[in-house]
Amino acid sequence: MTDDLTNHAEAAQYVQTWSDVLAQVLAEIAGAPLPSAVLPEAPPELAVPSETDLWIAAASSGSLRGEMTFRLPAASAVHMARIFMSEPPDPAAELTADYRDAVIELFRQISGLVATAIKASRGEVQIHIDFSAAPSWPAASTAWLRIGENPPAWLEVQLSAALTAGLRTETQGAAAEPAAMPADPAPHPDASVPEPAAAEPSGSEEVNLGLLMDVELNVMLRFGSRSLLLRDVLDLHPGTVVDLDRQVQEPVDMLLDGRIVARGEIVVMDGTYGLRITEVAPAGA
Repeated sequence: MTDDLTNHAEAAQYVQTWSDVLAQVLAEIAGAPLPSAVLPEAPPELAVPSETDLWIAAASSGSLRGEMTFRLPAASAVHMARIFMSEPPDPAAELTADYRDAVIELFRQISGLVATAIKASRGEVQIHIDFSAAPSWPAASTAWLRIGENPPAWLEVQLSAALTAGLRTETQGAAAEPAAMPADPAPHPDASVPEPAAAEPSGSEEVNLGLLMDVELNVMLRFGSRSLLLRDVLDLHPGTVVDLDRQVQEPVDMLLDGRIVARGEIVVMDGTYGLRITEVAPAGA
């Protein structure tokens, strides 16, 4: 079940950073302030997804892993693209390829600024921006952004379970660290110096791992892939066979948030498909 950000304070702060940076960049280009707001409920303009919506994915790696998507109505995408391209507003303008490219370039610039803004608290984070379709993973938390006024630009933001858990773990892990102890007074010159005691395990790794144990993550199996031309997709019909780029004897990928976590072979148990793991991806891969 998707939650709004009222249940995820760390995720709310992360989304707020994106909102602030987006408004700041557009305001600098427009030469006028653009107020921004993070809303807990969907505005009417974003209540129902449309086929003309523009989807953008922001995949994080490094010290913060997970995926976030932005859904922009066509009118909002055009509005932000025209600001980014220093063009005057035009409510009648349509979402062209040039405007799509402008929006993706805007988000790529924003992602670099966001990574810099969170570096002090999150460490080195790389954020990859690209066009996307509606996410195949269920969102763990959702928010809605309003950028500017008259007219505003609307965006829906969805965070994956892995990203939401990573944001929470970073904060909780930092809070679990013990406070620094005051320095011991200097010993008397004649006093004997005891051997240093062996350091006790801090348990921070156990704390961080424990925070993740109740997080539900959806995994997917990938048998292969294939690039199709648009006309080939439109020609699909019941009975069509689509060849994939993988042989029958090759292992199947297990994906979490679009990343390979394991590989294996398909088995059938009591009429149900299963995956016998033959290889686990190394940590950090």
